[in-house]
Amino acid sequence: MEYDVVIVGGGPAGLSAAIRFKQMADEQGKEFTVCVLEKGSEVGAHILSGAVIDPIALNELLPNWKELGAPLLTPVTDNEHWVLKENGKTGMPHFLMPPLMSNKGNYIVSLGNVTRWLGEQAENMGIEIFPGFTGAEILYHEDGSVKGVLTGDMGVAEDGSEKDTYMPGMELHGKYTFIAEGVRGSLAKVLIEKFNLRDGKEPQTYGIGIKELWEIDPAKHKQGTVIHTQGWPLDKATVGGGFIYHRLMKCSVIKTTRQSGLCWRGGGVYLTALVPLMKVVFSRFPN
Repeated sequence: MEYDVVIVGGGPAGLSAAIRFKQMADEQGKEFTVCVLEKGSEVGAHILSGAVIDPIALNELLPNWKELGAPLLTPVTDNEHWVLKENGKTGMPHFLMPPLMSNKGNYIVSLGNVTRWLGEQAENMGIEIFPGFTGAEILYHEDGSVKGVLTGDMGVAEDGSEKDTYMPGMELHGKYTFIAEGVRGSLAKVLIEKFNLRDGKEPQTYGIGIKELWEIDPAKHKQGTVIHTQGWPLDKATVGGGFIYHRLMKCSVIKTTRQSGLCWRGGGVYLTALVPLMKVVFSRFPN
């Protein structure tokens, strides 16, 4: 199948790129074809994160996003920063925090809902989205330039045999192939190595974290409040912290996260301990 633009990854980056390309084509009165591959069963299926987002990029991409029903429903009303100790916490005055910790004008969102909404806007513009399709392999022209991608086979059993629903992968050719798989996508790794894209660059850094949605006592819910934490239970050799977003008032939902960089020394952090530890940390400081 031939397209002008093939985008691998139906997340915020891939969908925004597709939308902007179609806008530019429309501005020039040209007809271009764009398709987006999304490995999830639907757009947004693999976007589980809650987030605080600055709408500045959305203002540029879709200035009428409010009229279009974008799910940015909870503006940030308050910022707090806690330094945790085992038996207490200290709140830092907001004026001491760097500007990047200010969330004035930002929104607490479900990133999955925002991504689904972006998918709807893309389809309304004539962009073809293929959910449930992975990008399995990069295709190349004879001169070594990227030709497109091959999608993964479908209907394959766990033992590798072909089921009745088997469908071989299809070739998607594009004049431009856009890789938007995420921070460490399988196709991106192939291209980075083949074209030496990391040469002379700083090494990537990685972190690990656990996120949960909690339904809490409405009396303790403060819609629009954003709380960031540092300190206990992490030691001084481990980078990390946590955050709490008070999002939905109807059911008093907050999003909690504990995260750590993967550069710790000594004993490190154990995934199996993060979930119960997160409950202990944030339940110990309910207010």
